[in-house]
Amino acid sequence: MNQSVSLANTKHKQRAVAIAMACSFLLVLPSCGIPALRYPKPGPGVPDSFDLRKADPKSDLPDVFDKAISSENSAQVRIEDFFNDPMLTGLMYTALGGNQELRILIENVQIASNEIMSRQGAYLPFVFLGGGVGVDKVSNYTLPGAGIRDDPFRPGMFLPNPLPNFLLGPTFLWTPDIWRQLHNAKDAAAARYYAAAEARNYFVTRMLADIAENYYQLMALDKRLEILDQTIALQERSLEVAKSIKEGARGTELPVQRFLAEVRRNQSEKLIVNQDIIETENRINFLLGRNPQRVERMSGDFIDLSLHELSIGVPPQLLQNRPDIRQAERELAAAGLDVKVARKRFYPQMLITSGVGYQAFDPRYLFITPEALIANVAGNLIAPFINKKAIRADYLSADARQLQCVYNYQRVVLNAFTEVINRLSKVENYRNSIEIKKQQLAALEKSVQVAMSLFQFARADYVDVLFAQRDLRDARTVTVETKQQQLSAIIDTYQALGGGSYLLPISIPKPLQSHHWKLWRHSKASEEAEPIPTPMAAAAGPEPTLPSTPAAAEGPEPIPPPPPAAAGGPEPTLAPTPAAPGGLEPLPAPATTEGPEPLPATTEGGKGPGTAP
Repeated sequence: MNQSVSLANTKHKQRAVAIAMACSFLLVLPSCGIPALRYPKPGPGVPDSFDLRKADPKSDLPDVFDKAISSENSAQVRIEDFFNDPMLTGLMYTALGGNQELRILIENVQIASNEIMSRQGAYLPFVFLGGGVGVDKVSNYTLPGAGIRDDPFRPGMFLPNPLPNFLLGPTFLWTPDIWRQLHNAKDAAAARYYAAAEARNYFVTRMLADIAENYYQLMALDKRLEILDQTIALQERSLEVAKSIKEGARGTELPVQRFLAEVRRNQSEKLIVNQDIIETENRINFLLGRNPQRVERMSGDFIDLSLHELSIGVPPQLLQNRPDIRQAERELAAAGLDVKVARKRFYPQMLITSGVGYQAFDPRYLFITPEALIANVAGNLIAPFINKKAIRADYLSADARQLQCVYNYQRVVLNAFTEVINRLSKVENYRNSIEIKKQQLAALEKSVQVAMSLFQFARADYVDVLFAQRDLRDARTVTVETKQQQLSAIIDTYQALGGGSYLLPISIPKPLQSHHWKLWRHSKASEEAEPIPTPMAAAAGPEPTLPSTPAAAEGPEPIPPPPPAAAGGPEPTLAPTPAAPGGLEPLPAPATTEGPEPLPATTEGGKGPGTAP
């Protein structure tokens, strides 16, 4: 007897094990055959130095790169110290509070913060409170109808037919994030929040550069007016000389008319320059978000105007200082997390539902405990089995978007490096050109004096005087334009290095502020974590690592008020984060227990292995 019972128990256990194995196989089977990720093509990498003449001695780059390359970087210089013009910096701070496009980008940051809140709530339990009232009419000649004829609470009485139904109670719904799919979606939203904030800061750097360029263009136009006034005064004197020569019967009417025509030409050009001044002022007013009005500006010697000395540092600092590079980096991290989210859709998903409340056919019995109390709980485990085309398509699309982010990151880094090279060489070449043009101006001013002296004594023709004055005016105008281009190149280099991005520090999004201790714990753990591969996989330079946890001042993103001229004080910076290799401070990033889906390493075959279990 005992032997037969033991044999039955053994068969029962074997059957249970077989059923469990079959169910496990059916659940795991849909995750087999996940498409392999594609490989990105490597980018050019980050060079070791901006001075390309070391690699190519025949390069036409100027010597300025030897002086500009240092451990310092102009991106860390405050705008008050870089421009040293309180009128200009006052305009910049006004734009920070009034520019409409900047306000739109600030709202984009707020929208991205709200998206984090939405993703954060997806993996938390849902509790709904509800009630219901219904009525049910059953046939008396059915089993349910016959069962309700007698009221157990009132002997001898019949239950009502139709029978009412009253229900009140909460409902619980929860999707356990067993594969971290929902957490990865939240982390991707956090990465996009920081990408939106970096896009806003990149616009700030461009806006400041546009304001400065238009400001110096105004000064250049003022200088052109001054040149035209000097030229008109010089030509009016020549006109008087021509008239006196004609009255003395030593000349004709032709020189008089030619000098008069030249005076009228320059007077007409003054009106065109005045129109350019109005348009330039209104471009600045538009950037500041205010109605057209006069723009106050500094007056002085425009040709000898100088800005802060440029220091470009080393190329890896661009990865830290340029907001557009940090934006591309955040978008790449978010795309990697999207691949993880899409991949987890191949795996089984769990859903837990439960409810508790009161139900009765009469409101008088609704809250009788425990007789009217009801409760239920259920758990479902589902997995895609047949027709996974939609899931496969989403996964392949996420992989393609990740590759797009890789190539965009490579493009942005390459563009940043190219901009610094072009603009710094432009600064030096235009500076040398201005020095030569000053010598040209000295020679032309001397030639005008000589021509006038000879013309007064009838030893030179009026054409020589006319051409000498015209050449002097053109040379002065070209010198002013060259100086303006040089200043624009200095401003663009400051912007290309990331100058001015410190003005709007990035704060921790509100949905993540309550978990700040988790971010701090993750930042400590990330110091020992293995770096996540990034798209700049090339032999030309080391691969940059993705940033670690954000550490910025809490609260709303402040817009600093206009400080007094050349105001001192420490530069507002983000709170310190763990040091990255090479001594550079890593960028702020959302906290993630898992990193983004890493791109597969490039192999000779060009196709990754399968992912079948």
